[in-house]
Amino acid sequence: MSNAKLYIGNLSFNVDDQRLEEAFKEFGNITDHVVMKDRETGRSRGFGFVTYSSEDEANAAISGMDQQDLDGRRLRVNMANPKPSGGGGG
Repeated sequence: MSNAKLYIGNLSFNVDDQRLEEAFKEFGNITDHVVMKDRETGRSRGFGFVTYSSEDEANAAISGMDQQDLDGRRLRVNMANPKPSGGGGG
């Protein structure tokens, strides 16, 4: 499976899911996007994730958006770290 999920860091607290999608949709087909929110307050935690249908699209988004300004904040965009798999017993 290709790694097409991006970590988007240093988001403005004003950026919501829709704004995140709008900022990244020009680079390809987005299959999932989310701004992470605080469970208690519902406020943005300042980061989110965008998943593309291909790794090429994800790489284009990194090239196009990393260190770019969105709503007054300089974004950090890179491949999301894969979730660690639960150690399989043997």
